[in-house]
Amino acid sequence: MHSTPPPSRRRRDGSLVGTSARRSLRVASDSSSRLLRCGQNDRCRDCGNRIEWYHLSNQRPVRLHPQEIPAADVPASCRWHVCSGIAHPAGDGSHWCRLPHTALCPASEPSPTVPELVGLRRRLAVNTRRLINAGAFTAPSTSPDGKSPSSASAACRPNRPVVQLLYVRYLAARPVDEIQCVAQTRRRRRCTSAVLSSDKPSGTWRLVPATAAEGQLALPAAVMAVYDLTGLPYAEQLRWRTQRCAQHAASPSAADLAVTDWEPFVPLIHHEHIRARLPYSIRRSGPAERGRRAAQP
Repeated sequence: MHSTPPPSRRRRDGSLVGTSARRSLRVASDSSSRLLRCGQNDRCRDCGNRIEWYHLSNQRPVRLHPQEIPAADVPASCRWHVCSGIAHPAGDGSHWCRLPHTALCPASEPSPTVPELVGLRRRLAVNTRRLINAGAFTAPSTSPDGKSPSSASAACRPNRPVVQLLYVRYLAARPVDEIQCVAQTRRRRRCTSAVLSSDKPSGTWRLVPATAAEGQLALPAAVMAVYDLTGLPYAEQLRWRTQRCAQHAASPSAADLAVTDWEPFVPLIHHEHIRARLPYSIRRSGPAERGRRAAQP
């Protein structure tokens, strides 16, 4: 029995109540992808708060705060808007706007030029603490100098490596061994397998000249560490480009449940991600190495 009777389909005068059937946004059954032209929900790896991934007009991904903010409370330089699934770094003249997550992330340094966002940033920091206390999020441990204190090899491991495949350099969103497959499983969830597989040939870390591409200016750095995949077969490089594990690469009918994490590498924009040392190259500091150095003239 229901404590509240269902609403009547007729008015008091006996006329029928006109109700329109709800229509949900659907994807065609013969579509090769399950992705819609909208924000993809995710969580920030640094603070654990919810974010939405959108693309700019140049196909570069950007993280936005999932809620709209009154435009009067946000400086004009921080206003974003979404039109037809594309994120634009400017206001659209309405009373509401979107915000980039980088301006609100509690794990990053606050900007002194936007004091209007201090309150929202503080609320996200409180939510991060709640997630940590509940065990739903583990903050990345870093030392005061910004490096992982685990080991010397972990300090050389780039969090966002530069990967070269199909003769194009991309900036990955996470370490090479943590790049996750974007395919959808039979249970309509994202595949948890990694793209890097022990059954497939892997790339090699190389030190290449830190020169710019497509006519851009070169950087002062001499060399940079790049995870090179150009020596692999074309089909294997295409599997990395589509960001699929070995199992889902063999079944092209499986739909994509997330956008790929590749971002075209631009040296002048992503210069902070350039590493001049190969990862996992631990400098020797034992007695034998110290004796060898002392014996050198």
